[in-house]
Amino acid sequence: MDVRTAVVLGGSVAGLMAARVLSDHAESVVVVEADDLEAGGARPGAPQSVQLHALLDMGRTQIERWFPGLTAELVAGGAVASDGVRMRQYVDGALKVVVPGHELIGATRPFLEARIRRRVLALRNVRLVRGRAEGLRFTGRRVSGVRYLPVGDGADWDGGSGRECLTADFVVDATGRSSRLGAWLDKAGWQPPPLERMHIDLGYATALFRRGEELPDVSVAHSVESPPAPGQPQLDAGAMAEVEGGRWMAVLVAYADRRPTKDPEEFVARCARVRAAALREMVTRCEMLGDVAVHRVPDSRRRHFWDLRRFPAGLAAAGDAVASFNPVYGQGMASASLHASCLSAFLRSGAPLDEPAWGYFKRLRVVVDAAWQLSTLSDLAQPHVSGPYPPGYRVASWYGSRLLAASITDTELNRRFLDVINMREHPRLFTRPGTVWRVAARTLTSRARW
Repeated sequence: MDVRTAVVLGGSVAGLMAARVLSDHAESVVVVEADDLEAGGARPGAPQSVQLHALLDMGRTQIERWFPGLTAELVAGGAVASDGVRMRQYVDGALKVVVPGHELIGATRPFLEARIRRRVLALRNVRLVRGRAEGLRFTGRRVSGVRYLPVGDGADWDGGSGRECLTADFVVDATGRSSRLGAWLDKAGWQPPPLERMHIDLGYATALFRRGEELPDVSVAHSVESPPAPGQPQLDAGAMAEVEGGRWMAVLVAYADRRPTKDPEEFVARCARVRAAALREMVTRCEMLGDVAVHRVPDSRRRHFWDLRRFPAGLAAAGDAVASFNPVYGQGMASASLHASCLSAFLRSGAPLDEPAWGYFKRLRVVVDAAWQLSTLSDLAQPHVSGPYPPGYRVASWYGSRLLAASITDTELNRRFLDVINMREHPRLFTRPGTVWRVAARTLTSRARW
């Protein structure tokens, strides 16, 4: 597919990955981003960037595909590469059997983003424009440009409207979960994609700690808790990972009226009660560095582009602009990297530019639905989450709880569980006969012991 000019709206991981893919097909790629990407730390447009992020194994694999040698570069810069033997998973306080093979990169989000951005902007045909996307320009049945408001040094705030327009043969919206693409389409007479939301009312807090000699064989720990019995409070969950600079990054997760606050004493006290031995030991032995950062996610959401009957040519969406899940499951960056691979497959397919990108959205749906199924099945078990419940939810929830319990002690089931969590396998792996029989056998064995 030949593209003269492509424009990507948004300069986070999803946008940068899309720009990298487009650089193989377009003469020129322009990334439009309002935030100062050289400022470091949390960006106003992405306040969650200071929270703990996990680059899951499939995300690492895909990023390495598009940026060969990036893993080694990250590690050389201080990031921590962890394989399965240095990871600890806890379910209701029980330590799961260790499974080698899956690799996770421990690094802060700004550290990782900066190195991906450096690689992208080093490409001869990619450039960055600081601006805030204001809308799309349409010519007939296709998108032909992007309107944006320049920001930063030299931006004209007083003279005229200050808005400028970029001509484009192909546009990718990667502006995140608050994307205004639906409103832009509606204003231009196109149907916006249906937006599905699941209320989760999640709160999480992150803090950094100085790494010492404690836990020499651990670099990642993750703790999950089963939904509570009726009338009982949901216990806190948490995670920690070793990141650059000789530091631990820890996150505390809770829902609804138990959402964590910025109080450092509360943070340490609640982490010390989490039923994960590694996390408890770290927070009680290590010095906290800086403040506690909090963030709230009111809902998970996905936009059903694939359900539309009409859509303009020359337009796509990626990352959280398509789907944003409960961040507890760490699917964000891995999903973004897979969206980029879907875009690459579509662009290489030879599909005509004057037709909607249905081939892209068809591929994208497989990735989005898999991640949505995985995260929402657990969220729906929370007592404060009221649906919508998909067909067969009760059976799926019953089976999922037994699969999780069986994976605590069964190495092969835990390997399959991690393959799905790391987005290396589709969740349908859980319902294949071999997996179902293995879960049944483990469940019956456990009952026999009682």
